[in-house]
Amino acid sequence: MKILHLEDNPSDALIIERGIQRQGIQATFIQVRSSSEYAAALQDGGFDVVLVDNNLPGYSAEDAIAESKAAYPNVPVIVCSGAALDAEVAASFAAGASDYVLKDHLWQLSAALRRNIKPPPPVVAPPQAAMMLLVDVVQKLSLARGLEAIVDIVRKAARQLTGCDGATFVLRDGPYCYYVDEDAISPLWKGQRFPLETCISGWAMLNSQSAIIPDIYKDSRIPHAAYRPTFVHSLAMVPIRSYAPIGAIGNYWARHHECTPQELMLLEALANTTAVAMENIDVYQNLERQVRERTRELQTVNQELEAFSSAVSHDLRAPLRIMNAELDMAREHAGVLPATSIDRLRDSTTRMGSLIDDLLRLSHITRTELYLQPTDLSEIAGKIMNRLRNAEPLREVDVSIAPGLRVTADAGLMSVVLENLLSNAWKYSSKRERSRIELDAYRDATGRLVYRVQDNGAGFNPNQADRLFKPFTRLHDARQFPGVGIGLATVQRIVQRHGGEIWASSDGRTGAQFMFTLGAQT
Repeated sequence: MKILHLEDNPSDALIIERGIQRQGIQATFIQVRSSSEYAAALQDGGFDVVLVDNNLPGYSAEDAIAESKAAYPNVPVIVCSGAALDAEVAASFAAGASDYVLKDHLWQLSAALRRNIKPPPPVVAPPQAAMMLLVDVVQKLSLARGLEAIVDIVRKAARQLTGCDGATFVLRDGPYCYYVDEDAISPLWKGQRFPLETCISGWAMLNSQSAIIPDIYKDSRIPHAAYRPTFVHSLAMVPIRSYAPIGAIGNYWARHHECTPQELMLLEALANTTAVAMENIDVYQNLERQVRERTRELQTVNQELEAFSSAVSHDLRAPLRIMNAELDMAREHAGVLPATSIDRLRDSTTRMGSLIDDLLRLSHITRTELYLQPTDLSEIAGKIMNRLRNAEPLREVDVSIAPGLRVTADAGLMSVVLENLLSNAWKYSSKRERSRIELDAYRDATGRLVYRVQDNGAGFNPNQADRLFKPFTRLHDARQFPGVGIGLATVQRIVQRHGGEIWASSDGRTGAQFMFTLGAQT
């Protein structure tokens, strides 16, 4: 901005120049001290505003205004004086002055400069470009995860969509309008709060409708005193959300402008999208809060599990050791207890010891950290079957293990899975004259890689398949097939921790099949 400044007092001229610059106005001053210098400067031209003093000897402000208007009728003239007598003010405005301000109130001068400088015509996006911009804004808002990001996106988009000179983002804060942020040629009310009943953003929220105001000084809803120091001449205010508005988006123009139907449509679409984005933030924040609460709950449960494991490991094992010692003493002193009673007690303590071991193993598997690495299931299965054969070398068992079953998994836990499944197949096929146990893999209808262990053993009632993986649940008589019912529950936990699932099938006569997946395996 270039300012022609008529001021005969050099000190006043310097104070005014620095005061304007401190207000954030970038300006170059053409300083003149007399009517002759002023006339010469008018002939040269090249300025945007004329600023004149009212107390030059023999040369009044009215004379300076008249001379400037004769040469440049469209250039605003502002009177900056040390005093403001009613007659002088009236005479200045009659001569064509745009504003009259006091030297002691330089903030008024800055506002007057902003108000009287005509900004360059804004670049308004054509309809197609505006719609593309709106689509882009919608995509950005859908990814926003915080209010600050939403405000930044919306305040910039509001100006781009309509080519206005300023845009503001307002939130309802109880009975107040909170002006959160602005995108404007100079700040207006950023960070301030006003009662809903005293501002146009409050009117838009209270009435749940948009406001289009071509001339703010001709509308009773506008607090004129609050707007007078600003550049605003026209505005449009749209509520954020059509029902129970939570805020508003305002567009301001420094010139006369009546918001068009297309501009209003774009602003209202932006406001509705903003409402959805803000509601999404609430959802995400609630989810994050629930995750934090759930994490705390899980930490508490893990602590309780650790305490339980410790109790099981120490408090239950101790009485078992005492019972076993007493049984040993009873066996050494024949006649204290019948041998059959001692054997039954020994079997019970052994079974209880196995149960404690299985419980601890299940608890450990639930809490242990996975170490994923390339793992050869075929190799693991081969070692397990060799161990089972060595324990019962006289059994007739046909074993088929598909080669090359390689996965990315925790090798230790995969050993537990196959140990349980293959041991069960070995156990439940033990009543057959010739047993058959197989491990292979296939792809199902969805393309998933499914691993399968099958046998020709006793099978199970297919109507009770959903009970197989529940802890301490058995579908066979323990006298026929011993066990405590923890193995398959342990297998299920391991498979689920690998992102997979396990299920079983049987007709109850010709054996059983156990199938499992391990998440994303190729």
